[in-house]
Amino acid sequence: MVSDIISAKDLHKVNPVFGQLSFDNHEQVVFCNDKDTGLKAIIGIHNTVLGPALGGTRMWQYANEWEALNDVLRLSRGMTYKSAITGLNLGGGKAVIIGDAKTQKTPELMKKFGEFVHSLSGRYITAEDVGMETADMDLVREVTPYVTGISESKGGAGNPSPITAYGVFMGMKAAAKYKFGSDILEDKTIFVQGIGHVGESLVEHLVDEGANVFIADINQERLEEVRSKYGVTIYGGSDIYSESMDIYAPCALGATINDDTINKLQAKVIAGAANNQLATEEKHGKILQEKGIVYAPDFLINAGGIINVYAELEGYDKKEIMRKTENIYNTTLEILDSAEKNNITTNHAALNIAQNRIEERKKENSN
Repeated sequence: MVSDIISAKDLHKVNPVFGQLSFDNHEQVVFCNDKDTGLKAIIGIHNTVLGPALGGTRMWQYANEWEALNDVLRLSRGMTYKSAITGLNLGGGKAVIIGDAKTQKTPELMKKFGEFVHSLSGRYITAEDVGMETADMDLVREVTPYVTGISESKGGAGNPSPITAYGVFMGMKAAAKYKFGSDILEDKTIFVQGIGHVGESLVEHLVDEGANVFIADINQERLEEVRSKYGVTIYGGSDIYSESMDIYAPCALGATINDDTINKLQAKVIAGAANNQLATEEKHGKILQEKGIVYAPDFLINAGGIINVYAELEGYDKKEIMRKTENIYNTTLEILDSAEKNNITTNHAALNIAQNRIEERKKENSN
């Protein structure tokens, strides 16, 4: 047998897709390559039981193709559960483009990517994610209708970031209510790690509520900009995880809760916008539970963005977008209560609800 002669860490090189630890019975994985534009992209379609797979496109300078594949598999899986738990009739998908968004993104590359999306005939609908702007989605729309998050002037729902941030804010307030007995965040010490579009919008909500906000980011220019705009404090230390705080809000890339950081964590609540915050869901979710740290599942509380772009498909207005996003508060409380009642991790409780909805739809479809 191949596993007898090849070490476990090298198995993924023999089975690059099905052998990936992040592969979770994905329905389809599409590798896209175009020499003329330099496009190298991967589209992951995890599950389409509830509807077409919708999820954003991320452009990132990955260290290697294995890293890109792992990311798209984890992200697309997360989108399945995000849509399911939010009650949307959508499946889960995601795309990654390998490259530097600042220097390698061109209109031609975006349109070529759009052609690959179009070739899937609506099984995958794309949107904006890290490294993308609304203008990029407008370019994709020129070659395919299977894109959301386009400019409001073109009939779209626009930039989803403010709605994503509002959903995270709602989830954070619910987690605070559960942990502290009150959802008022005034005077709470909150560290926001990553101040892109979503992180900045979250900072604005927190400042308005009177929280004591610290910000961290790899971009010093952005830090200065956000500090001068909102009067928050730039974190000047070297180890954010060891700092004493009420709430830790990871809003950049995922897996910041990992073997290196989890035992240092001083936060009482984790509630942020980043996807896949737990490097290993079951293991790290359990450690957080044992430490008494309340974790608001990321795929639930950052669902505001997909609620926003779903409005383009269903034709509902801003008022309904806000209603659905505000409901993240109630769902978060339900999940935290369910986790305590059943003595399971909050991530497990959230996954149960999402998976049950998918299984119920499967039964309906088979009848």
